[in-house]
Amino acid sequence: MQIFHHKSELRDRIESLRQEGLVIGFVPTMGALHMGHLSLVQRALDDSQYVVVSIFVNPTQFNNKKDLETYPRTLDADIALLKTVDSKKILVYAPKVVDIYGQTLKTERFDFDGLDNVMEGAYREGHFDGVGTIVKRLFEIVRPDCAFFGEKDYQQLLIIKSLVKKTKLPVKIIGCPIYRELDGLAMSSRNTRLSLQHRLAAPFIYKTLKTAKEKFGTKSAKYVTEWVEDEFKLQDLLDLEYVLIADSETLKPVKRKSIKKSYRVFIAVYAGDVRLIDNIALN
Repeated sequence: MQIFHHKSELRDRIESLRQEGLVIGFVPTMGALHMGHLSLVQRALDDSQYVVVSIFVNPTQFNNKKDLETYPRTLDADIALLKTVDSKKILVYAPKVVDIYGQTLKTERFDFDGLDNVMEGAYREGHFDGVGTIVKRLFEIVRPDCAFFGEKDYQQLLIIKSLVKKTKLPVKIIGCPIYRELDGLAMSSRNTRLSLQHRLAAPFIYKTLKTAKEKFGTKSAKYVTEWVEDEFKLQDLLDLEYVLIADSETLKPVKRKSIKKSYRVFIAVYAGDVRLIDNIALN
């Protein structure tokens, strides 16, 4: 497996592949890889001849310094896991901060047409400017034909699509289904930080989302939202940060349902000091 720590070397390799007319896929990650990441990589391999997987914990998208410091960094294990998928057609890009940002760590500012004003944007100030900054830079370095993102971070997926449209970057963005544990918990690198008690309690999140979907068929968005809030008030180990039912395209909160629109319910929950997010399509 080819591993690159410097963008100049990676660019040279990608350019040689392009001269052969090969399609380049891209899966950006922050490492601590799990089966959810591998499902994205496999999808990328299905659609591309070669796939670049970046492993980089991006400092500009953390508004919580402690969260950045405690984020797991497991490069050797990540590489070993990627080799179980394919050892020849995956290129790993694992740069230092200076290779991405140079000597000055600076966050760009973006206009995402309000997509960043709710949910994660409302609770994590500056988060999506940080996401936009790193994704734009990685796209400029890798110059992929297509890039793959999981729907667990659905808001981020829409924002990246907006970024590509506004910056006219020639990359196709492909969203992939949420990969879940057998008990329904959405796979996340943060799951490894859960205590045993919190890990056993966490599947309640997806269970509640599934019931909310059932109720949304006959009840109003306001009713379903309040029902979810009441359910979490009964949980000793899970602390609800937000629940929102929103339009799947604009992320605007639903006031009155329309059969012409699609909706999703989004949720953020603290299990101890570990923050978990999830969502589910409602129709």
